[in-house]
Amino acid sequence: MAKIYMNQMQREAALYRANKTVVCAGRGTGLTNTLPSMFQHWENWGYKRGVHWVVGQKPPRQLGWPDPFFKPENYDNIISFYTGAIGQIISQDRKGTSNSKSFDYLDIDEAKYIDFEQLKSETFPANRGQVSEFGHLPFHHGMLITSDMPVTKQGSWFLSYEKDCDPETLACIRALLAEQWHLRDRLAVQPTAYLRQKLREVEKLLVQLRRTATFFGRYSSLVNIEVLGEAWFKQMKRDLPPMEFRTSILCLPVDIMRDGFYSSMKPAHKYNSTDFHYLDSLGYDMAKLSVVDCRMDADLQTDRPLCIAFDFNSNINCLAVGQTDEARRRLNVVKSFHVKYGRKLPDLVNDFCAYYHYFPNKEAIFYFDTTALGSNYAVNDEDFRWVVIHQLELHGWRVRPVHIGRPMGHLEKQLLINRGFDGRARLMPFFNEQNNESLLISVQTAGVYNGHKDKRAEKTPETEESKLEERTDFSDAFDTLYIGCERFPQDSVLLPVTSDW
Repeated sequence: MAKIYMNQMQREAALYRANKTVVCAGRGTGLTNTLPSMFQHWENWGYKRGVHWVVGQKPPRQLGWPDPFFKPENYDNIISFYTGAIGQIISQDRKGTSNSKSFDYLDIDEAKYIDFEQLKSETFPANRGQVSEFGHLPFHHGMLITSDMPVTKQGSWFLSYEKDCDPETLACIRALLAEQWHLRDRLAVQPTAYLRQKLREVEKLLVQLRRTATFFGRYSSLVNIEVLGEAWFKQMKRDLPPMEFRTSILCLPVDIMRDGFYSSMKPAHKYNSTDFHYLDSLGYDMAKLSVVDCRMDADLQTDRPLCIAFDFNSNINCLAVGQTDEARRRLNVVKSFHVKYGRKLPDLVNDFCAYYHYFPNKEAIFYFDTTALGSNYAVNDEDFRWVVIHQLELHGWRVRPVHIGRPMGHLEKQLLINRGFDGRARLMPFFNEQNNESLLISVQTAGVYNGHKDKRAEKTPETEESKLEERTDFSDAFDTLYIGCERFPQDSVLLPVTSDW
């Protein structure tokens, strides 16, 4: 068998062999479990298809392989091995594929795209296989979880395993491994009963530690630079949007870019505000808890209007919602919405109205610039401004439209908003973190290019790593909201207006 090169990440994961191994790594690091790549690695290691494993079919009888403990009814999604072991390929796209199953180990790839709630309810309970046969093995009922760095809270579920990673346990494993290798070297030249007994004791301790151990590792693609080469990193830096390079290559978490467009923003400008009294009143009624609306928000001033601003685009339309608190010189960005592709501007306004159905003050200050006038991307024969006002009034809202003029230049806008973050303007912006996940990614990762907000990614096709709602379009909606509230403050008492305005 040919020698196999392993980088630092691969060596450490193989070294500890913990019951739970969780690896967050950049692209190209060599720990990928997508099926074609995994099969290719097996071939490279000498395990041949049709000789040592088959997939999607019942192993031919002439191979003489032992049967698994429990024979599957259907082999379409089964990988069978010459040892009698089988692996089942399951997908969250098909609900219930884990139901009634019994697994001995879980291998979870691309973890940032996994629905954690579905994983907890369907797959984790199925990790309950044959204890009598395999309970003595440290891997039994364990997991291997791999992914690159997530950009959303929903995709970050597996990062919580880092707190379960005990450095002292891993240090003990390293020490025992050193002792194991030392004893094996001594046995090679002096095969005594005493040394064999000592080796068994060390290996027994290793099994006990590995059975309870969690290994968590975070690695940038640089760990594999010997294979990828320096030119590959330069190309990725050149071709990828800054956020994608940061997360997918450097394996760094999403954070505020200190050299970005909103460089004065700090973590303190994010807050959480949940109305737990309302949640408690629902008890454990899951049907009611599944309906999310403004009654769960504790940061709303019910005697004041909502301020709204949009960004209009053919593929994505975004809406930022805020409320000003003049006494505390705050603009709270309380919520944001977006629609993509087939769902258009009327749907976006409908989503807003549905969420704020129970908000008692049906008054909206609608800030817009000239991009809302005279165009509609084929929504209908009216412009964006008309569509927003008309749709809100259909739902019983009173609207005060506020035209703020032509879009502000990038440099002037950047200076104005960063003065706000620094506390040197009339209002300081704050974001409800739970209600603005995509907007916050857009704001935090907005870069600067040639003296302007870096909007190059807006011209590229959407991917899982570069979603439309995480690009700068969403931050443009926030810009309009802040400029409107800062430069064009309105009285809290609104007069009713009609769509003839």
